[in-house]
Amino acid sequence: MGQGPVADGPSLRRRTGVLTENPSLDERLTARENLHIYADLYGVPVAAVNERVEHLLEVFEIADRADDKTGGYSKGMTQRLALARALIHEPQLIYLDEPTSGLDPLAARQVRELITHLSRQEGRTVFLCTHNLVEAQRLCDRVAVLEHGRLLALGTPVELGQRLVHHQRVEIEVGPADRSRAAEVLNAFPNLAEMALEGDVVSVSGISRERIPDLIAALVGAGVRMYRVTAQEPTLEDVYFALHPDREEAE
Repeated sequence: MGQGPVADGPSLRRRTGVLTENPSLDERLTARENLHIYADLYGVPVAAVNERVEHLLEVFEIADRADDKTGGYSKGMTQRLALARALIHEPQLIYLDEPTSGLDPLAARQVRELITHLSRQEGRTVFLCTHNLVEAQRLCDRVAVLEHGRLLALGTPVELGQRLVHHQRVEIEVGPADRSRAAEVLNAFPNLAEMALEGDVVSVSGISRERIPDLIAALVGAGVRMYRVTAQEPTLEDVYFALHPDREEAE
């Protein structure tokens, strides 16, 4: 039989680390004491506990407060300690639920850097559960969109954007002498949702990926000289609204 939470629960839990949105640390204990207790609960070999605890205290930058009771910690320090606790037994799989929720910008950046280090440098598999789509786009190699327990979409951010978002935004840099001509061409181009001119940069939105070459060809045909063409890749927010068009209209 294959491994699973029913047949091999203890084995699976030894390979898994979990960080909940609201860390349940014992605020009466110090950081060092919290880590030692969880090392014991997870069966970390006694000979390895001290070295592992001290290493995590250093990595998560709480060594100088290691002997203070955690009830006096800031939200950022508490979150870093909770993440250290989730790693005390060196799990292969790490589940993080809204890991930067409620953190100030500096603490949030530190947690994001730690997540990147765990996945890219240490080769651990990190499952990030979040409603922060910007953060998911920045950190995740693959994204699953879930709703009421149902899988709506699965793929890399780029794959999801190309598959589900059919209209893009394109920025085109032209010379000062070509601005008026570029605007004329774009105004005549069918089915563009919006066109705006800012300095020497013309922005158009509502164009499908397949029609971008036709747009550029029309400008070239009109003698417009272009110095830069940048297609904005769809974001995960674009993907979300493509899956929920009724909610975009409500906005």
